[in-house]
Amino acid sequence: MQIKLIKLSIDDDAHGSRLDRCLSQLIPDCSRTFLQKMIKSGKVSCNGKVLDVPRFPVQSGMEIIVELDEIESTAPTGEDIDLPIIYEDEFMLVINKPAGMVVHPAFGNPSGTVVNALLARYPYLTDIMSTTGMRPGIVHRLDKDTSGCLIAAKTPQAQFKLAKSFADRKVTKTYMAIVMGVPKNPTGKIATLIGRHPINRQKMAVVTQNGKEAITIYDIARCGLYEGVPLCIANVNILTGRTHQIRVHLASIGHPVLGDRIYGGSRLIYAPRQMLHAWKLKIPHPVSGEIREFEAPLPEDFTDIISKFTPLATNGREENSEWDDDF
Repeated sequence: MQIKLIKLSIDDDAHGSRLDRCLSQLIPDCSRTFLQKMIKSGKVSCNGKVLDVPRFPVQSGMEIIVELDEIESTAPTGEDIDLPIIYEDEFMLVINKPAGMVVHPAFGNPSGTVVNALLARYPYLTDIMSTTGMRPGIVHRLDKDTSGCLIAAKTPQAQFKLAKSFADRKVTKTYMAIVMGVPKNPTGKIATLIGRHPINRQKMAVVTQNGKEAITIYDIARCGLYEGVPLCIANVNILTGRTHQIRVHLASIGHPVLGDRIYGGSRLIYAPRQMLHAWKLKIPHPVSGEIREFEAPLPEDFTDIISKFTPLATNGREENSEWDDDF
């Protein structure tokens, strides 16, 4: 067993928040319950002083160190977890990943992941884990709190082909996001570099150097008031697949995803999670090459918020949404 040290810098947005809540936002691969146990066991410190109270209020500028036990030899095992399946054949399947479900095991989330569910459903995948980095079937990721279309492969060959389609930008990914405020431009293209935040290395940020190209296209479909706050529903297409890309880009233009507790700043109103859904996905089939299209139905937490929208003027622009008949 090895010890992994994670160094975190607390910024202004996190000032005054509980230690356990702050760490769960900065280390999204670890559950809050797991981090609470780490805090109480003395694995969290600041300037050499142990912080062992989960409700301790953090302050801007603090440098926090978290000690995590790194177990390299532990392989994921199959678990009987229901996967909402949109499509399946002998080479691949598409699921509607629930919010709160992690794609593959990581610190604080050693079980209950998509990989664990895949291994139970297809035990033969265990035999190929050594060649797939302990992530059998996984060809792309969604954040823990992002729901929607997730593709998994059922053979090593399909995994290679599907992953290559993502790498070669042959995949069309359309997300739905509920964002704070009303953008000045109803449609837009955001093209920047995205890299690690210069201070908080657990966050991503728009940078001017040492980043990777990131391109996001958005189209505002509907605006309304929710609990007196102006919100908009946006269709978002990403031409690249950078970590937290949509969340970083929308926050960079002043309209963060509702419920985003990492990039949402201080203007948050309550939402059960970050309101981001991988709505549609188009990809070549790994064997036939035929372009296949998939759509993940909207989860209940999305439809609940949208159904409570009250009319909001959108500067003379008429609403244009595929879901007008439904909401």
